[in-house]
Amino acid sequence: MTEPTQARTGRQRQRLTASVTDLDVTRQRAMLIGLVRSRDDRARGEASLEELALLTDTAGSDPVELALVKRERPVAATYIGKGKLAELVAISHAEDIDVVVFDNDLTPAQQRNLQEAFQCDVVDRVALILDIFAQHAHTKEGMLQVELAQLRYRLPRLRGRGIELSRLGAGIGTRGPGETKLETDRRRILDRIRKIESELKDAHRSRTTRSKQRRSSGESVLAIVGYTNAGKSTLFNRLTDAGVLVEDQLFATLDSTVRQLDLPHGHEALVSDTVGFVRDLPHGLVEAFMSTLEEIADADLLIHLVDASDPDPDHQLRSVRVVLSEIGADTVDELMVFNKIDAAGELTVRRLRALHPEAVFVSAATGEGIDELLNAVVAGLDARTVELALEIPYNKGDVLADVHASGDVRNLEHHETGSRVTVMIPHEEAARFRPYVAEEDVSRKS
Repeated sequence: MTEPTQARTGRQRQRLTASVTDLDVTRQRAMLIGLVRSRDDRARGEASLEELALLTDTAGSDPVELALVKRERPVAATYIGKGKLAELVAISHAEDIDVVVFDNDLTPAQQRNLQEAFQCDVVDRVALILDIFAQHAHTKEGMLQVELAQLRYRLPRLRGRGIELSRLGAGIGTRGPGETKLETDRRRILDRIRKIESELKDAHRSRTTRSKQRRSSGESVLAIVGYTNAGKSTLFNRLTDAGVLVEDQLFATLDSTVRQLDLPHGHEALVSDTVGFVRDLPHGLVEAFMSTLEEIADADLLIHLVDASDPDPDHQLRSVRVVLSEIGADTVDELMVFNKIDAAGELTVRRLRALHPEAVFVSAATGEGIDELLNAVVAGLDARTVELALEIPYNKGDVLADVHASGDVRNLEHHETGSRVTVMIPHEEAARFRPYVAEEDVSRKS
């Protein structure tokens, strides 16, 4: 976080200074501000502000003051209007606020005007989420994706703020590209954006190649998706013993991980843990992470995880499906799974079962319901495939190779006239092999 333009009081300086002896840095004090257009919108605004508080805490600041402003439309210059602005500025000074976080998107002009008024840093929801992503990206590709999103966000905000943006700090909005990326002019920043886009395209080609190799192996691919902090990594570890980092924080997982999953009845699949979604996930962030998120669209089945203990699980469902639609994954078959039933309470679980009879209910933490989930995954995958018994002559070796590439071969026997193959194959691929279906298989299916 850059320092405000006016000097702070001695008490504030002392509070913001790291101890030389133990290197502990005091967390920033944050004021959170949301805007709603009507009384009917108040409940949604309060829920969104509570989520913003969780995001702020995850970013490393303490939300000490929350304010919900009612206005029919934002003010062009200051977003919330002069009267309310003066009131909130007075509160921020009284509470020694270090950073003001708006739950809405701010234009560059609004951000500058508000910063002048509050005399401390002002960021919006997009900058806050970008900051969290900057802290949690660990792979080279993940860091490039975050940097790309940050540069695209900050580019229009460079005017009049070049010196401030060039600094590195330890607060919201300052982690990421750093001085060498932001101290320069627009041309050099655009050059950096193009370079990152090129590197991400190379990474995308590599991932596409790996995806094709997985497809040719005949293994099914699952993707665990859901709202951030729904327990995806805990479930991933429960299913695969992968040892992926699990934290009770939003966006603890950014870099997708793929592991093999042993399913009942000898089935196998590959399963990936993916980044969590959140309401109003910044479009620029979705765009920057598109190469990673495309893995979701390429999956055979989505395990859509929902936090059963959340006060509004339907909101989670809607928010996730908005992003799935945005990345072209809304047509992938979905298995809905309610997690954290151990924390939700019996009455809540009973109500959710009545509302979603097709869903599976589990506790990834305790293991309850995991066997039912695995059986449901097998059923979901089998629903996408058909079992064929084929007789392929020896002079049709290319067809046999195609069968191995297109489906999951369960049994292979060689006879005098050719090979007898039992294969699970996607419905859309089955028509090509109908001429080789064994006669008894045809009569059995007719």
